Amino acid sequence: PPAVPPPPSGPPARGSLSLHRAYLRSPLGLLRLGQLVLGAAFWVTVAAHKYEGAAHFALFAAVLVWLLTLALFGLSLLGRWALVPWLGSRWLLTNLVHDLALGVGLYAAATGIMGYKAGRKSYCNLPGYSQQCLYGAYLSASICGGIAACLYLFSGLYCLSRRCRDQRDII
Repeated sequence: PPAVPPPPSGPPARGSLSLHRAYLRSPLGLLRLGQLVLGAAFWVTVAAHKYEGAAHFALFAAVLVWLLTLALFGLSLLGRWALVPWLGSRWLLTNLVHDLALGVGLYAAATGIMGYKAGRKSYCNLPGYSQQCLYGAYLSASICGGIAACLYLFSGLYCLSRRCRDQRDII
């Protein structure tokens, strides 16, 4: 008769929550903190100023990636990724795909949009211009987005190197 696989062990016991300090001190944990800070700086800068057109997509992309990063960071920090169906058993791969596909891709697009918009508003940076100037806000958002995209690239490469060495955990 065919062998029956053992039943899944299920999620970890629901005890008190404690921080996974090793994750917080790992390269991935530190990169996640930087991504969260720069991502928040990006979307708060855009949302705090008048924006139109393609900046709507840039803001949507930044907030989406920021929220997903916050979820990954929270689950990893609490050591509760096993609670996520199907993805919990592939947590390193989940982080890898998130970083390279979503983080780098969407932040690179958002950075390009905000850089283009900053270039279009560069005339208002002249002395004596009396209207509200969005050049500084768009340029700041573009710089934050570019650095955030680089941080996502570094964390994606970190996860890829762990995956290539046949390691299955994020730290």
